[in-house]
Amino acid sequence: MSLSHESHPYVVFLPAEQKDKILSAIFGSKASLEILRFFLKRGIANKIYQKDLVRRLAYSNKTIIENLKILTGLGVLTECMEKSEHEGRTVWVKAYKLSDTGKWFALLIAEEKELSDKEKAEILQNIFRSYIKWVKNLSEKLGMNKETFKRIFDEEMEK
Repeated sequence: MSLSHESHPYVVFLPAEQKDKILSAIFGSKASLEILRFFLKRGIANKIYQKDLVRRLAYSNKTIIENLKILTGLGVLTECMEKSEHEGRTVWVKAYKLSDTGKWFALLIAEEKELSDKEKAEILQNIFRSYIKWVKNLSEKLGMNKETFKRIFDEEMEK
């Protein structure tokens, strides 16, 4: 099978028991997609503050917070609280980062030009490592010899 130069193979590893919930949460909500696009604009490795999402996205505070809770609960985002000084007061602010799974979903909706070469390389390495683990586990369950996969890998890398 050959891929044209314009094709991009998209691979996303999903927990089997939450597959439908994750896909529905992301692709069933324009707000969730906009949250992922916001991460793309800011850098997929960067943390984003809840207040920035509320200020910059054209959704109500309630809609954004509901989507953040859902995405965090499904493991697409990770949440943390940070202490900040503001006008002489100490306040706590919520910040979010994309999980590895979240980065893969962001990659699905990204234009290639939105990602730095470093981000692309990191994503590629994570996807490759996850895929290799998946193949290894499945091949062990099927009683297959790992040497077959090493040979295939070597053949493809030499082309």
